[in-house]
Amino acid sequence: MKRLTFALVVCALNLTSPADEGMWLFNLPPRQLLRASYQFDATDAWLEHLQKSSVRFNSGGSGSFVSEDGLLISNHHVGADALQKLSTKEKNYLRDGFHARRHAEEIQCLDLELNVLESMEDVTARINAAVKKDADAAVAFAARRKVIAEVEKESLDGTGLRSDVVTLWQGGAYHLYRYKRYTDVRIVFAPEQQIAFYGGDPDNFEFPRYDLDICLFRAYENGKPAKVKNFLKFSPKGAGDGDLVFVSGHPGRTSRLLTVAELAHLRDQATPFRLSALKRLEVLLGNWSARSDENARRAKDDFFGVQNSRKAYDGELGGLLDPDLMEAKNQAETDFKARLAGKPEFADALAAFDQIADATKILAAQAIRRALLEGGMAFNCESFGIARTLLRAGDERPKPNGDRLREFSDSGKVSLELGLFSDKPIYPDLEILTLADSLTFLAGQLGANDPLVLKIFAGKAPRDRAAELINGTKVRDVGCRKRLYAGGASAVAAANDPMIELARLVDADARALRKVSEEQDETKQQAQAAISRARNALLGTAGYPDATFTLRLAFGTVKGSEEDGKPVPALTTYAGLFERAKEMNNRPPFDLPPLWEKRKARLNLKTPFNFVSTCDIIGGNSGSPVVNRAGEFVGIIFDGNLQSLPWDYAFSDRQGRALAVHSAAILEALEKVYGAKEITRELVSGRRSK
Repeated sequence: MKRLTFALVVCALNLTSPADEGMWLFNLPPRQLLRASYQFDATDAWLEHLQKSSVRFNSGGSGSFVSEDGLLISNHHVGADALQKLSTKEKNYLRDGFHARRHAEEIQCLDLELNVLESMEDVTARINAAVKKDADAAVAFAARRKVIAEVEKESLDGTGLRSDVVTLWQGGAYHLYRYKRYTDVRIVFAPEQQIAFYGGDPDNFEFPRYDLDICLFRAYENGKPAKVKNFLKFSPKGAGDGDLVFVSGHPGRTSRLLTVAELAHLRDQATPFRLSALKRLEVLLGNWSARSDENARRAKDDFFGVQNSRKAYDGELGGLLDPDLMEAKNQAETDFKARLAGKPEFADALAAFDQIADATKILAAQAIRRALLEGGMAFNCESFGIARTLLRAGDERPKPNGDRLREFSDSGKVSLELGLFSDKPIYPDLEILTLADSLTFLAGQLGANDPLVLKIFAGKAPRDRAAELINGTKVRDVGCRKRLYAGGASAVAAANDPMIELARLVDADARALRKVSEEQDETKQQAQAAISRARNALLGTAGYPDATFTLRLAFGTVKGSEEDGKPVPALTTYAGLFERAKEMNNRPPFDLPPLWEKRKARLNLKTPFNFVSTCDIIGGNSGSPVVNRAGEFVGIIFDGNLQSLPWDYAFSDRQGRALAVHSAAILEALEKVYGAKEITRELVSGRRSK
């Protein structure tokens, strides 16, 4: 545990990190660390090329361009959202896979947006200057929201690029990120889900693994394949044991810089609550899926997401319950406070820890009710989300840009409308199922006699109320949504739609809960900013902020581990896949797709399949490219092992590993199993054959 403890202390103080720790900003890369540890020079040109080759998926995940003709690659489980929405009872692309041999056969995704980071700008001084020093939390939050909206709108109008102000170091800095946006995205290839997620839930977060977790897309502009300058050259050789590799992706969230008070809240309340809800939903969707093949198809992507999240939260909670982890966090915080004590210039930083603890208590007191009402856990269905968006759009859009809820700002309009007007299928029977269950969960949490619960139920049982709402609403009709959105608040009110009226019923309470959260978050941001200033003054500015679903660079080596006293190799092979299937008697989820059994003889069974590295990743990195020193694509991240799950709070490379699909395995499967020679040619050459 000594390595873990050391990593925790360093992480807590945000010093230059040990080993291969770090989710580094591209505009603040770890150049010195890479030179000292690996004799590698991360040049501006190398970084810019990797940055502009990397892609963020609005559905939650990462990817990269791999040809000049807009071809890009991500994970199958990142593409599952698009595959599910395009599937029907007759054509199940998620289960059976898809292969477009010509451009004309590529299927356009319904509501997928891709973002490519073009530039970053530090706007901390401007954001902070807009907030008066002694302003209370409500006034400070309003001022900060207004100036952020101004910065984003100015950037959008000036560049035409999606512009997001990103909060870093929990409020220690604010950077403006500008993205090129692609909204015409088409599916080129996806394998069967059985080989993409081989071993299913039993093997999830485990290693050795044998997953072809890939999905290929193409970005289009003006109806033609996009011409991109920056893309990653595909390496047929791929990664080898001991190689230095890099991961460029969009980790979603980490909590490494949180205070002990915040971590205790996550351990004792927030994470157990989320887990209880996930486990309940997992049973519900599992049972419903078992009733028919069509039920299973409709719920497949949601069911996978719930299972994956449940296992991830289990691992994160395990980390928080590790006394060594919490003791190290507590010791690091105590030592840092001791360095601040008696120094008047750091009095605000020392007081900040108590301010964060007080704000955390206020947030904890309303956390469950906020999750249910504002977070929507009490109304788990697509129809409610659409209804709430229409209701709030009518109220928010007439306001000045800087006074709106952030999701309705001018800079986010294109993304909001892309999702709101999506033609994605919404199934009433599944909607009734999940809404009825979440209403039951609401009553269980707040009590059946809670005044708001009584109004929501309207004298009916959960199932009957859910059926009434789902069958009575018109918001699933895209034409109706467009009319109500264009018509504003008066049109929304005149619609007299039962789901919109449910959203209206809870909106005042939900907004009030959100207001408290936003104000307390503002208090915490100001406190964290004070801590950040003290940290930089005492320890220097080297380090990286917590993950924010923005582009980060990680590095490490391809390296096996040890588990239960036995060595775990760094790479698996195709031979291992067939051995695993035989060992498990080909029973689900260890059965092979028929095409793989049929074409086994074509494969070079020595081909590397999956591999592990010490690169620092977390959820959101799924689909991230793994590149070598030359910046060549050598693999694609698809998972971490069980020991990596506590990386949300602290990094340790003792056993934790990032899992990736090997580039050689991708080429071997595309050509010899799927006969996709035109794709392999494009990957190797970097351009589509005419």
